[in-house]
Order: sequence, then structure tokens, then C-alpha cells
Amino acid sequence: MNKVILLANRPVGKPSASDFKFEEIEMPSPKEGEVLLKTTYVSVDPYLRGRMSDAKSYVAPFELNKPMSSAIIAEVTASKNPDFKVGDYITAGLDWKLFQTSNGKGITKVDPSVSLSAYLGALGMTGLTALMGLQEIGKPKSGETLVVSGAAGAVGSIVGQIGKIMGCRVIGIAGSDEKTEALKSKFGFDEAINYKTTENMQEAIATAAPDGVDIYFDNVGGDISDAVIFNMNKYGRIAICGTISSYNDTEASTGPRLQPYVLKNSMLMQGFIVSNYAEKFPEGVKQLSEWLKAGKLQYSETIVNGFDQIPQAFMDLFEGKNEGKMVVKI
Repeated sequence: MNKVILLANRPVGKPSASDFKFEEIEMPSPKEGEVLLKTTYVSVDPYLRGRMSDAKSYVAPFELNKPMSSAIIAEVTASKNPDFKVGDYITAGLDWKLFQTSNGKGITKVDPSVSLSAYLGALGMTGLTALMGLQEIGKPKSGETLVVSGAAGAVGSIVGQIGKIMGCRVIGIAGSDEKTEALKSKFGFDEAINYKTTENMQEAIATAAPDGVDIYFDNVGGDISDAVIFNMNKYGRIAICGTISSYNDTEASTGPRLQPYVLKNSMLMQGFIVSNYAEKFPEGVKQLSEWLKAGKLQYSETIVNGFDQIPQAFMDLFEGKNEGKMVVKI
């Protein structure tokens, strides 16, 4: 039996189960030059919410009544392509299907001796996003202070660790006491703030960073980011990776006008998409692998079991139910 998950509706506000549709479809058979792929792990990520809308963005929206897709680890179960054999594992951007075929273009073999799910996290786009954003925009220097929002998430937890490797003092912002404790005990952050129990974020950040903030890796936007930016030092750098606090908004929010703070402190604020740095991916993966093998980099993941659980795992991202990377194991 083969299954596919389609986009049934464009969400208004937070996605709901009714926005997804399951269908049973024909089992594919590989043609000459193709491989048959069996989905093993599926990555669910906040940015997919943007693709469910039809607003113009940096990547094309999903089409209604067509398959959803994301980064996937799959096993080659049949091959008519000389570059792949049965039993190989690959990673690629693929449809949310149990089985599908590929002509081999755009898929990359992965080493199964390493945890396969790591290729969707620390050794995949997650790790590369953390490294490229911090390295290319944050430009950390030893002794500087780095603040990371969404710090217990997949990208944020890696950003903080890379900051420590590079000699920074690192402060993380997350949404529960369990997450803030993990940031310090597991990932080596110097300080962590639970934004859900903090009445005045601007004061809390000032207390945690008495010498001010030099680098801000922004995963959330909104009020939290305003509070961090008010504590930035002269020549501070802000890497905007995500704005998850507003992904489900139905109206544009009004907030502080930040330009005066950016101006008077000569700050750099730059948004980025990890693909901007595609030419640096090979050296980035090499560096991440070395840190991982040396025990300098830990990664956390929340694994949900079952193909039918993919939509719910995705929706749980917006409730903060994940620690680190959210992955569905098939």
C-alpha cells in the first residue's frame, strides 16, 4: 500500500488537521534509470507554514490538492540506476509519500553508520542554517555575547553550541523551565531565559547580559526580538533566521520602530536563507561532522512515529512541543 499527504486547504491562522488530506495511491515501479524510494524519516519545519499560503516568498507555495514535501531520508528498495543499489540510504527534498521513484538527480547518499535522522538535523539543513547564519552574518569573536531566541529548537540549540566553540558568552531564550535547564546542562549555554514566565524581557536580557549583546540570532521575531535589540551594543549584528511568532498571524502586527536603535548603534540586521550559502555547504558539513565526532556538538531531536502522524508533528511545532529537531520516523 502507498499513501500520500496532500494540502487540502490554505490555513487561516494556525494549521489544523482539516488542512491535510490522506490518500491511498498506486505503488510506483521504477523505470530505466530510476530508483524506488521508501520513506524512512521525514523532517517537519516551521518554514513549511509559509509554503501552505499563496503569498509570494523565497520558495514557491504548495499547490492545493498536491503533495506536501520536505527533507526526507529514504531507503532504496529497487534500483534501475547504476549509481544506487538496494539498501542505500539517501536524503533529498521529497513528497510526503510512503514510496516514490526518482531518477537520481538531486538525491544524495548518506552514511547509515551515522544516525540517519542527524542528516535532517545537525548534519543537514538545520546544522548548516545555524553555522552559516552565525558565521557569515554574526561574525562571532571570542569574548562577545550572543543571544539566541528559539534556543531549544533545532537550529537554535546548534547556534548556541557553535557560539561557545567560537568563544562567545551565550544566552538562550526558550519557552519552559525544562528547556532552559537543558540549554545550560546539555548544550552548555551560560544563561537561559524562560520567556513565558518572564514579565519584563528587556530587563531580563539586560540582567543576563550586563555588558550588552553583540550578536543576536533571531528565530522568532516579535516582542522577544524587540527586547533583545534594545540591549544591543554598538556594531551589533542581527541574523534573522525565522519569525515563527508571526507565521500564523492573520493581520500585520504593530511593534516598536527599530530603525533609530539600529541607526544610533551602527547595527547590521540581515535576513538570510541557508541556500544563499550553497557553495559553502561541503566545508560546512565537514566542519559540523568534525565537531560532532569530537563531542563538541550535541544535538537534540523529538521523534514521532508513524506516517499518519506527520501533520500533527508539524502542527505541534507551533505549540513548542518539540525539543530540538522534530522528525517523524516511518
